[in-house]
Amino acid sequence: MRQGLNSTKSDDLNPVVQEYLNKVSFDEPLSADQINEVCQQIKKLLVEKNAVIVAHYYTDPLIQALAEETGGIVADSLEMARFGSKHSADTLIVAGVKFMGETAKILTPNKTVLMPTLEATCSLDVGCPADEFTEFCDKHPERTVVVYANTSAQVKARADWVVTSSIAVDVVDHLDSLGEKIIWAPDKYLGAYVEQKTGADMIMWNGSCIVHEEFKAKGITDLKQIYKDCAILVHPESPQSVVEIADVVGSTSQLISAAKNLPHQRLIVATDQGIFYKMQQAVPEKELIIAPTGGSGATCRSCANCPWMGMNSLQNLLQCLEQGSGEVIVDSDVAKLATIALDRMMTFKLSS
Repeated sequence: MRQGLNSTKSDDLNPVVQEYLNKVSFDEPLSADQINEVCQQIKKLLVEKNAVIVAHYYTDPLIQALAEETGGIVADSLEMARFGSKHSADTLIVAGVKFMGETAKILTPNKTVLMPTLEATCSLDVGCPADEFTEFCDKHPERTVVVYANTSAQVKARADWVVTSSIAVDVVDHLDSLGEKIIWAPDKYLGAYVEQKTGADMIMWNGSCIVHEEFKAKGITDLKQIYKDCAILVHPESPQSVVEIADVVGSTSQLISAAKNLPHQRLIVATDQGIFYKMQQAVPEKELIIAPTGGSGATCRSCANCPWMGMNSLQNLLQCLEQGSGEVIVDSDVAKLATIALDRMMTFKLSS
């Protein structure tokens, strides 16, 4: 279990987050012996059930390490989808948030897809209800609908294209070159970044990531005054003021690549702290500094942890393997429509 998650419960917490945190009882941290015992049980069951762990960069480092040790993958949402669709396992254990499990199920309908918890969602997903989004799109029938991967299966079914942050600029630039006008959803900050990069005609859904939205340009520039020789790495779901001061803007996988390629020995990183596990592997000699979020009056230096990603634990991962709990089911009609937009994403990535 990610340390410190219980401390995020408070009266002034984002109400969407609080609603979900209230549903979950968090376990006390495991001892080293307990961690080893649970990991050994998971490894045994993965073999017995011909299962593989597909984990996101933002999950607990213990889960990321276990995925690596057992032939699974730690990746961004696009590479998670590609890996799961190609792997020979009968069962995919998707450690992440619900839209990732849904995507895996849509792309591999013949496989069993389990998640440590189905309660793990995303503020972008929750903030873009399918019925309201459909009504929004219907008002602009002449526009091509491009949605970020952080959306429900139902929203993907309404879309023409699905993109991840790693290919969003390239896809929209391609569509713009064809003269297409865009409806973009749900992240307004990523949408603004894509619009600025491509010059495309875009109208935006008003959504945001509760983690990336909290990064503060002033806090980052203040930190850079202390570490003058550092580079600033920023995810494009962050506010424009944060993006503008970045040395590199990119998806999780792009930020890890940048960390390897930049000459700087210190890096301020504005994305979920879970990325530090893989980033530190890539650059063990470099110092990684999490970007501040809450300002000088905050109760934590940085609250850059997705509470829903933190719901994935070794305990509930073991439980889903033992009991077959957390199975992801997607309506067949919804999956059929969503597959069209997802296939375009997968094909575009492979050909670009």
